Amino acid sequence: MDQDYNLAEYSPRLIAEQTNRRRTFAIISHPDAGKTTLTEKFLLFSGAVIEAGSIKARQGRRAARSDWMAIEQQRGISISSTVMQFEYRSHTFNLLDTPGHRDFSEDTYRVLSACDSAVMVLDVAKGIEPQTLKLFEVCRSQNLPIVTFLNKYDRPGRDPLELIDEIEEMIGLQPTPITWPVGPPGNFLGVIDRHDKTFITYERTARGAHIGAEQKTTIEDARDRIGTHIEKAVEECSLLEEVGANFDRESFLQGKSSPLFVGSALTNFGVKHLLDAVATLSPPPGERLDDEGNVRSVTAPFSGFVFKMQANMNPSHRDHVAFVRVCSGAFIRGMTVVNAETKRPFATKYATTMFGNERSTLEVAFPGDIVGLVNASELRIGDTLYLDEPVKYPELITFAPELFAYIRSTDTAKSKQFKKGLEQLEREGVIQVLFDPKQPNTPLLGAVGEMQFDVLTYRLESEFQAKVELRRTSYRFVRLTDEPTSAALDKLGGVLVAHRSDGELLALFENEFRLKRIQSDHPDWNLEPLVGSGSAEGYLGR
Repeated sequence: MDQDYNLAEYSPRLIAEQTNRRRTFAIISHPDAGKTTLTEKFLLFSGAVIEAGSIKARQGRRAARSDWMAIEQQRGISISSTVMQFEYRSHTFNLLDTPGHRDFSEDTYRVLSACDSAVMVLDVAKGIEPQTLKLFEVCRSQNLPIVTFLNKYDRPGRDPLELIDEIEEMIGLQPTPITWPVGPPGNFLGVIDRHDKTFITYERTARGAHIGAEQKTTIEDARDRIGTHIEKAVEECSLLEEVGANFDRESFLQGKSSPLFVGSALTNFGVKHLLDAVATLSPPPGERLDDEGNVRSVTAPFSGFVFKMQANMNPSHRDHVAFVRVCSGAFIRGMTVVNAETKRPFATKYATTMFGNERSTLEVAFPGDIVGLVNASELRIGDTLYLDEPVKYPELITFAPELFAYIRSTDTAKSKQFKKGLEQLEREGVIQVLFDPKQPNTPLLGAVGEMQFDVLTYRLESEFQAKVELRRTSYRFVRLTDEPTSAALDKLGGVLVAHRSDGELLALFENEFRLKRIQSDHPDWNLEPLVGSGSAEGYLGR
């Protein structure tokens, strides 16, 4: 397609209609809570795959997995975000699967910035785990509407009323159950639909590979067959009614309350209820604010922003893909847009839609859709792209590193591969690269968590054939600083000032006591916290 495409075909009315069909959401959870299984079951119920577990794509290939990276499959957890688009109930779903570990909370934040809502998956036996509380805080900090799913109810676990209290206490979100379980965890008999006061049971299928039938009856009929368990569930529903734990759409859209569902992704119990809720309760894409606080309507000319960069997603596609969230207007493959950061034009000839690591050519996209721009080496995370009417969306924040290590190549013959790989992985946001003036030839890496180092070294070796060695440091706290303060800090012990690749100066401290002592002795020195800097400061309110 060339520049002669006809934008007049995409009227504001058509764009608005298509936008209202979109549901763009992420799934967040602790590792092993069942996020990947739930993702697969969403695809099964939507018809995007034929059989869950194998997972077979529409053409019968085994490539439609959300965990496509080799290291993910080896470790059994998600460490990279992926995008899958599919149709369900006249809606177009854009499902963004997020990393399931707090060490990748920065990647989760970027993905959530491209979403309009989120599904929070909790293991009924574990609830909100401390090591992943940060992920939920990140989600909560953006006031995203959150739908909660208590998963694995077919296994022994905790009392659901106790879990509701924990959600409200730990992340300040009021759960409002839509379905309520009948039977204790491990003896899951079905759910009560609190809306129409009916009892729903599920048919089990082998390994949940196929969709089983649901049977809906009255609660009175269920009393005759179940007795004690249904009575207990009815009493608990009455208690929920008394405390006002009822769905309120306005509160949900403001990110203050969360409709809650109970089920088992593995056995398909409750999956359809959850998928229907995303379709009917979650909001479609809406207007967005630019970095000056001005409103950009969804029917304005095309605009979008890059929230993720990824390379080497498929061995047969050794290229860079920039993931762009469409915010307004119609995107048409072949249009030339402007990068608000560089003011340079960018041609969109190679545009794709994603399904895990599978890709197919995309001709048109609307607000809420995710466009993969191939060979987009000049783009960076956070860049805004627009057509006709200039706009720039707020920059995506960079989290404060909490661990630091020097890195070097153990094979001098692979120095070019090492340098290229490090540059690429930094562009993807896998790691932050700093430079110590006292060791100019040895990059200093900054990470939010230890697993980022593992992913970096794995990908350098597997994708760039560059074996490396890491040397850990004792630095744990970081602050933004300036040249005058930097010069003063150089005279002190236990402090290192390093240059980040974007030109910022970072002051690194070995412990919080040292940092606070320096701040107390020199209140005029410029030591500004980064987002998430230090274990006690978190992300909220930034």
